[in-house]
Amino acid sequence: MDRLANTVRPYAWGSTTAIPQLLGVEPTGEPQAELWMGAHPGAPSRVDRGAGPLALSEAIAADPEGHLGKAVLDRFGPRLPFLFKVLAADAPLSLQVHPDLAQARAGHADEEERGVPIDAPHRNYKDANHKPELICALTTFEGLCGFRPEREAAGLLASLDVDSLKPYVDILHAQPEADALREVLTALLSADPVAMAETAAQAAAAAERLADVDGPLQNAYAAYASLARHYPGDPGVIAAMLLNHVTLQPGEALFLSAGVPHAYLRGLGVEIMANSDNVLRCGLTPKHVDVPELLRIVRFEATEPGVLRPGSVEGEERYETPIEEFRLSRYVLTEEGDRRRIPSRTPQILLCSEGSAVLRSATDELRLGQGESAFVPAGEEAVLTGKGTVFRATVAV
Repeated sequence: MDRLANTVRPYAWGSTTAIPQLLGVEPTGEPQAELWMGAHPGAPSRVDRGAGPLALSEAIAADPEGHLGKAVLDRFGPRLPFLFKVLAADAPLSLQVHPDLAQARAGHADEEERGVPIDAPHRNYKDANHKPELICALTTFEGLCGFRPEREAAGLLASLDVDSLKPYVDILHAQPEADALREVLTALLSADPVAMAETAAQAAAAAERLADVDGPLQNAYAAYASLARHYPGDPGVIAAMLLNHVTLQPGEALFLSAGVPHAYLRGLGVEIMANSDNVLRCGLTPKHVDVPELLRIVRFEATEPGVLRPGSVEGEERYETPIEEFRLSRYVLTEEGDRRRIPSRTPQILLCSEGSAVLRSATDELRLGQGESAFVPAGEEAVLTGKGTVFRATVAV
């Protein structure tokens, strides 16, 4: 077992206080957006094996089967197939979608063949992998996830009473769901920027007014108005109004599959995903938006954002998803004498999100305080005790 030293990514949308508070350190005054745990080449965790810090990715590369186990190695090759994060949003992230595996492989191969530099700002596919992900709230967490039914989206846009939105309302009423959503999103992202900035400003002002009126969409209006304050004039503000607004309470989660447009708005959560950087953006960002490729990837269908709550399996609370690369679960230890035996077949990362815990194997013992994490290789028998909450990230094979 190894205690992990992890990297904090300072993206502009991050909270200045949430991750420092979790880690028990003083804030720097700068945004701290994501704490990365795993072996992603962008910021691998570090372990200390007696000869100084070693990247977890290097440790795995030196002995893939010993760290990953034969089943994971055979299925995914000599790499940890997931990335585990703590995410702390104090401002909205970009509105985005992720490709499925076939799309990622084809897109990556195409860009490689065309010689698009891997660090080019217009590069869409930095790797050949898909990026399904799961976000689990540690605090109240707001996000946008999946298209609303077309008539519900039409009603929301109509309620803003903005003349330049009326053609979109008519499309949503007149056409089948997939055609209507595609045509409206295409029109929004292809519109004249000056005209769209004025439309977005009028829509934001209307959302601000409606956020003060009691009703089932009050919180959604407030969220859309907040988006407009962060991204004035961005067509993504209107595109966001086509999506479901979701509020998670601590312990609740959302699974985001390929092609589903989404954005995180604010809150602290743990996130697990397949080990990929592939993102196609729809708006709410100064970064590159490849409209034709985006429209090819987006699934134009209404989806109910199913809020996940864990099911208990022998004291382990699991968030079930249809993905092999990862599984997220947690142990809630309510008394000092609580004891959980950790399954050992696959590699795993354990994060203490609250309280403290002790991780014991036949040869080692690690004490994890709040915000601390450990890597446990496949085959390592371990027992968890303590009083607190520990999240377990592993592989679902």
